[in-house]
Amino acid sequence: MKKLVAVLLIMMMVFSLTACASEPEADALPTIGVTIYKYDDNFMSFVRRAIETAAVDKATLDMSDSQNSQATQNDQVDTMISKGAKALAINLVDPQAAETIISKAQAADLPVVFFNKEPEASVLASYDRAWYVGTASAEAGIIQGELVSEQWKANPDWDRNGDGVMSYVLMKGEPGHPDAEARTKFVIETIVANGIEVEELELQTGMWDTTKGKELMDAWISKHGDAIEMVIANNDGMALGAVQSLNAAGYFAADKFMPVVGVDAIPDVLEEIKAGRMIGTVLNDAKNQGSASFDLAYNVAMGKDPLEGTSWTFDDNKSVRVPYVGVTIDNIEFAEEAYK
Repeated sequence: MKKLVAVLLIMMMVFSLTACASEPEADALPTIGVTIYKYDDNFMSFVRRAIETAAVDKATLDMSDSQNSQATQNDQVDTMISKGAKALAINLVDPQAAETIISKAQAADLPVVFFNKEPEASVLASYDRAWYVGTASAEAGIIQGELVSEQWKANPDWDRNGDGVMSYVLMKGEPGHPDAEARTKFVIETIVANGIEVEELELQTGMWDTTKGKELMDAWISKHGDAIEMVIANNDGMALGAVQSLNAAGYFAADKFMPVVGVDAIPDVLEEIKAGRMIGTVLNDAKNQGSASFDLAYNVAMGKDPLEGTSWTFDDNKSVRVPYVGVTIDNIEFAEEAYK
């Protein structure tokens, strides 16, 4: 009898353990496959952090660094799909590759949220389970142009030769990237629309990169010297490179100054603004881009409407647009708050 009771007890314990072991599967967190075009991009590092923060206790992230290679990213997406991801959140290396990513997602019947690098509207519309989170590309250029115009008019001594013309150099992001093209176009158009005559001394790509930005600025200082009156960068990474170069050349000491403006409002640049080595930037809200990207990806991974329970809205292209804000020393606390 004792043996029978012992056997029954053991069987009950085994059954109980088996049941317990199977319970988490029902409550398992959904896996979301996330790619970042390259981890060492200044701005994207903050977007990545925001996604990771938003995912705590809600989802498991299968996150990869695509190392600025679209072929690598394509392979990563295949792997994420094979490992059972419930949704994809993709920061494209090449916006032209969106069609390839969509075909992979569609074949697996998976939803996909693109973020930061925008696919063509027609490609996004081709799949009813594809969406985008980012910004309105022209807006950053317009706000940057307004900021430059206001500061230029308030500081007539920046026109060193007194000819009434702003002689500028411009560091462009990746050629063909929608943000780089729009920022380059609209910053200058806005400055001109504000009644300021301009002269383009240089316009070259720095590929969003601080080191390349420094190299460009080194060459331009050597070639043009004090004929440069304004440094405009499509992003803060390149602007930081310009500041490093200018600082090494003796600027920002005594009366030798060069106005520099960027886009993103990353913390390092906010420090440069406070130190008087940059005149401003444009807040590209990494925190909200990251959290919105996760919110949409999480909802669709759970089989819900992408906007359910959020404050985000779509435009006519199934896109959430996170607004830009101009940042100078006068409102720098607002930008600092975005990184807390």
